[in-house]
Amino acid sequence: MKTKGRVELSRREVLGYTAAGAGGMALGSPQHAAAVKAGKAKAVIQIWMWGGPSHLDTFDPKPDAGADYCGPYTAPIETNVSGIRIGQRLPLLAKQADKFSIIRSMTHGINGHETASYVTQTGRPVGGEVYPAAGAVVSRFKGVDAGYDGLLPPYIVLTQPQGRFSESGFMGLRYKPFATGGKPSAPVFTVEGVIQQGITQARQKDRRDLLHMLDTYGNKMKGNPAFEQMDLCEEQAYELILGDAGKVFDVKTEDAKLRERYGRSDFGASCLIARKLVEAGVPYVTINYRGWDSHKKHFDIMNTKLPEMDRGFSTLLDDLSQRGLLDSTIVWWGGEFGRSPKIQWEAPWNGGRSHFGKCFSHVVAGGGFQGGQIVGTSNGTGEEVADRPVYPWDLIGSIYEQLGIDTTARLPHPQGLDVRVSPTEADGVTMGGRLREIMS
Repeated sequence: MKTKGRVELSRREVLGYTAAGAGGMALGSPQHAAAVKAGKAKAVIQIWMWGGPSHLDTFDPKPDAGADYCGPYTAPIETNVSGIRIGQRLPLLAKQADKFSIIRSMTHGINGHETASYVTQTGRPVGGEVYPAAGAVVSRFKGVDAGYDGLLPPYIVLTQPQGRFSESGFMGLRYKPFATGGKPSAPVFTVEGVIQQGITQARQKDRRDLLHMLDTYGNKMKGNPAFEQMDLCEEQAYELILGDAGKVFDVKTEDAKLRERYGRSDFGASCLIARKLVEAGVPYVTINYRGWDSHKKHFDIMNTKLPEMDRGFSTLLDDLSQRGLLDSTIVWWGGEFGRSPKIQWEAPWNGGRSHFGKCFSHVVAGGGFQGGQIVGTSNGTGEEVADRPVYPWDLIGSIYEQLGIDTTARLPHPQGLDVRVSPTEADGVTMGGRLREIMS
């Protein structure tokens, strides 16, 4: 479970990834499972809040709990939905509250990053197998096995995988995400491991031509089915490097005013690229948004991070809506846990918040999830679930259903074991239930 994911993929790894995508159909087709019920959603943008965001400072403010809980954030703001208030540093999201629903009763009780990340991203309890993350499962049922023929990989991470566990689990390399690397807010964003920094497209093409000239053995094997498959994989990889597929990562093609609305931060640019990716047909995109593990000087960090998050997240929702994409795109915001409601004022924390898995918040929007709703409640200090506990497997199972993925379908297992998409009480998990109150 602690196996680290790659930080980036080299060109050779991209070729291998594409080869796996083109040649791995022996695992069988899941079309029957994906079509059990036509889902409203076609894609997911997951905003992964790496490190765990504070629920009290974002979507579950507690101004009446006192300074030891809310710190300087004593004035939550009204949203455009009557009765819903959110953190005072999120004024732009407050104007978009009709588009998202807040789950204020997420829980798993785990306070360690690796274990909590695994449980929250896979929707599985710890123990035994290393299960795939939600993105890998969606890649299985909405990717190449289900007829996806896009030139872009079906599961993309902007920009680095979290490295807490192997995202594809027992399903293997075929379902790992493609991590872009790079710096999205840079004047020229290059997909690391695909386009090397400082090397022009013309030089890349010259290198390819020279390689073909020197490949005398490969030239002699033209017409051999195995070599034709390799040529196809190479063409797909170079399309990502030199062709139209790679242009989706170029934010310079977007309107300058829209780019400004998203923000010139890496997060803002990642949100814009994520929109471009789902618009291009990619079924699962994760934005790995680092910087939320705020043990020390928490509020100093939040004064910078919250406005940045507010800007990118709110613009993403509005942009998707304006383009008619929100109805078919689930936006899922959240981290591995929340942060301790009671502030640690003493040294060396100096106003920090620790890990807190007992009660925290996640947000969902689009793809058939209703907006302007609250699911569950926490108690007066945000330390306990007061009503309607929601476990990671409840939320992820609901996302699968909105995508039209049969949660009882089998996952490909190297030993042929009968493993289903989602766990049930028979697997020893406590079920809070699917999010029917916000699913349409």
